[in-house]
Amino acid sequence: MNSWLYWVDLAGVAVFAISGTLMAFRKSMDGFGVLVLAAVTAIGGGTLRDMILNVPVYWLTDKNFFLVILAAALSTMMLLRFTHWFPMRYLLLADAIGLAFFNMMGLQKALAYGTTPFVAVFMGVMTGVFGGLIRDVICREIPLVLRGELYAMTCVAGGLVYIATETFFHNIHLAMLLCVVSTLLLRVAAIHWHWHFWVFKAGDHPMMRDADK
Repeated sequence: MNSWLYWVDLAGVAVFAISGTLMAFRKSMDGFGVLVLAAVTAIGGGTLRDMILNVPVYWLTDKNFFLVILAAALSTMMLLRFTHWFPMRYLLLADAIGLAFFNMMGLQKALAYGTTPFVAVFMGVMTGVFGGLIRDVICREIPLVLRGELYAMTCVAGGLVYIATETFFHNIHLAMLLCVVSTLLLRVAAIHWHWHFWVFKAGDHPMMRDADK
């Protein structure tokens, strides 16, 4: 079980490192900038989660996480060197896959350390969202989580699916699988059909319209 979770965690790190590398390519960063962005995207959310849970930060004693980040970043850079372009949907898809993996891993780890289901769902959201949030802030982009399109709420939905599955079927593996699948499918659907919350705009308020006159 723990070995399987470890490989899932590494897979999530690799996917988010690819997401960070794609964003660095889009912003024309140098090699150091690529590695920094790949790293903060891949481990930012999990680092914050472990600090809040007051447990050892998972990558401090395991060099494999940095090796995976380095391998994912370098392989993506080599691929982009030959193609010289990438559709924005690739970045969004890589981000969605990483989001789904990390949401499940964050929730699972929080439950393993005895948190309540409510806190565990929140930790899943944090693990999935904050790496991408840091990436976007560094790149001076409005973070995906703040743009109105369904993002963090897909993690909440996946977390609730996990809690419900574990409660009624008492099957952790099924709960983890359904959590990843539901989070990923909901996020991909939100990207494809542009599902979003109401976006708060200053121009929508009568006071702001009057100020422009």
